[in-house]
Amino acid sequence: MRRVGEPPIPGKTYTSRPGAYAILPLKGRFLMTAQLRPHVDIQLPGGGIDPGESPLQTLHREVMEEIGWTIARPRRLGAFRRHVYMPEYDIWAEKICHVYVAHPVRHIAPPIEPDHATVVLSGEEAVSVLGNDGDRHFLERFLAARS
Repeated sequence: MRRVGEPPIPGKTYTSRPGAYAILPLKGRFLMTAQLRPHVDIQLPGGGIDPGESPLQTLHREVMEEIGWTIARPRRLGAFRRHVYMPEYDIWAEKICHVYVAHPVRHIAPPIEPDHATVVLSGEEAVSVLGNDGDRHFLERFLAARS
């Protein structure tokens, strides 16, 4: 599996943290989430897979929590891994990120995830501001396949 970002730090223990994330095209633009703390970080909506949850269940739950939308027809595009410190959990994690494309169906509510806001960006804008190389790689690949 492709690794993006910084390599693991020798001697550091990393907790495996699988997650599911979505590229959400909407009328020529893309729904993203902005995590506002500890600094603004634009991301594909998604997050960690809870025990007993499938990646698709996670995808639906996390998109609803982070941007307040329901989605349909998710299709897996691939996965990447990255090694990061997660201050909200105070852990060093090996994030295993499963990336999907899905169709936004309906906006139900504002984000319920603390310190998150919905952002709608063009493909070019999203690629330029996404906070990690893995998200950027999959969005660039998705955009290239559409042209």
